Amino acid sequence: MEPRPPRQCAAWQTAMVNSRNKGASFERELAKLLFDELGLTFKRDIEQYRAADHGDLICVDMPDFPFSIEAKRYRQGFGIQPQWWDQCCVSALATNRLPLLVFKYDRLPIRWRFPVAAIVGMGDFVPSGDIAEQYDWRYAVECDTMTAMMIVREHLADA
Repeated sequence: MEPRPPRQCAAWQTAMVNSRNKGASFERELAKLLFDELGLTFKRDIEQYRAADHGDLICVDMPDFPFSIEAKRYRQGFGIQPQWWDQCCVSALATNRLPLLVFKYDRLPIRWRFPVAAIVGMGDFVPSGDIAEQYDWRYAVECDTMTAMMIVREHLADA
């Protein structure tokens, strides 16, 4: 008689979630949230799996949407991983947009990360071209969903 493979309890099997499916589910959740908040339709960029330097979501209604959106969804942790922001900035440069990293851990609210340059450029501030006024994307801020939507709306109003 052949030995049987070890049995695993049902809780173990349900705890093992396919990370690609979890990421895709989060991208769909974000697309719905962005539609509800901005009235714009977003879809997952399937090219992200075939070629490098693509964001995760594309704005269908506005091809010149000012942000390249990278979405990350993980079970546990806190704050961003530096390689996430690097990946986000690379895709933003490739698409000539501002980087926008959106991340979430289980049982924690969604967080949004923008470069400081995306916020400093709002309002009446006009950079004079002085090197001291040019912000590197390494300088970034994180915020909640409501604040992020206000920032995005301001950029859309200026477009």
